[in-house]
Amino acid sequence: MQVPESIFKAYDVRGKVGSELNAETTKIIGKAYGQWLPNDGIVAVGRDMRPDSAELAAALIEGLRDQGRTVWDIGEVTSDMIYFAVGDNSLAGGVVITASHNPGEYNGIKLCREEAKPVGEETGLLEVRDLAIKNEFETATVAGELIEKDVTEDWIKHTLSFIDAAELKALHVAVDAGNGMAGKIFPEIEPYVPFDVEEMYFELDGTFPNHIANPLEHKNLVDIQAKIKELGCDAGVAFDGDGDRAVLIDEQGEPVSGTVLTALLAQYFLDKNPGSTILHNAICGRIVPESIKAKGGNPIRTRVGHSFIKNDMRTNDALFAGEHSGHYYFRDNFMADSGLIAVVIGLYILSKSGKKLSELAEPYRKAYVQIQETNFEVTDKDAILAALEDTFAGEDSDLLDGLTVHFSDAWFNVRPSNTEPLLRLNAEAKSQDQLDAMVAQVTGIITSN
Repeated sequence: MQVPESIFKAYDVRGKVGSELNAETTKIIGKAYGQWLPNDGIVAVGRDMRPDSAELAAALIEGLRDQGRTVWDIGEVTSDMIYFAVGDNSLAGGVVITASHNPGEYNGIKLCREEAKPVGEETGLLEVRDLAIKNEFETATVAGELIEKDVTEDWIKHTLSFIDAAELKALHVAVDAGNGMAGKIFPEIEPYVPFDVEEMYFELDGTFPNHIANPLEHKNLVDIQAKIKELGCDAGVAFDGDGDRAVLIDEQGEPVSGTVLTALLAQYFLDKNPGSTILHNAICGRIVPESIKAKGGNPIRTRVGHSFIKNDMRTNDALFAGEHSGHYYFRDNFMADSGLIAVVIGLYILSKSGKKLSELAEPYRKAYVQIQETNFEVTDKDAILAALEDTFAGEDSDLLDGLTVHFSDAWFNVRPSNTEPLLRLNAEAKSQDQLDAMVAQVTGIITSN
């Protein structure tokens, strides 16, 4: 069977189960990855809770073993646990079978190499793709060994190492796992924290019977917002399907944006490590670099996307990095992202502050107003970006990630999707009127070209 080229995306592999991703294609990808991996040694393989993930993981493991790779099967895990398993045990690489928050008919494959380094389109994924499409491999003389491992206890200890758990104060917290992998892992941390946890949709179910496990879409937060208000919780946490991304929600039911939590976490780390470098992606709000500078840190802006950020963290020896989308990266977590680590630190900050979460977030929220990322389906992305460049030629701008135009108290960014005929618009201003006017002008240019 031919492996479809289209399932290889910018950061991972995603495809429809059966027609694009099945046992046969996944085994071939396992062979390709096992052959491509630069380092000799063990590969960790995990999976999420989707109905077909166990079958796909078994096929991928078979492909790896055919190439002579010893495999650790670490079972059902969150994606961030694969990065930890690889980094903490000095493995050659790691794979997790997951399609994150995509609907149930999809599945996917996330890859990393030694030290949890990313494998994306600029860091080896296209080479794996080419090997898989060619589908010509030398079978190893001896198949690799298969070893079952459980890294959960080590992962929980590692997560708690980012705070002083003895100083945690009691909190009433609602947690919505969205029937995703956080429903298995979050209970493992509960005995170690003084939280009264309201567990929502912790039953593992890859068909997502309650709502899609994507906390960035407000419609998926309706249930947890109602629960917070009903029970008077101090905070809420909503995870995505594979558990590597999480959104904090305040006691009023208002989500804490990726920009605001990045600023809060940056200041937490700078209090402990003065003068450190902190990365933020191109669509984080200005309050992030302003907050980093106010604490004496060194802010560096980077492209959107985990493979770019992880590489930039290594280049700049960054202590922490945040994305507006709710991904948070930690130097002491092998430069990898983790939703669990981020929310544990966020709840630690809250419990120590003696304040409400809305009060902690307010100084960061009130500085600017932002739109929610808006997608436009277009036929010629380059032509529209050129038209925007011409229109704003007299303004301060950069091409770090798409086009960003900077005004004295506002900015907008338009960047192309890597995989779809889409342009994505983000914008921020000091006032709502200014934001509305800027967005209307930019939208008019996008839709008229």
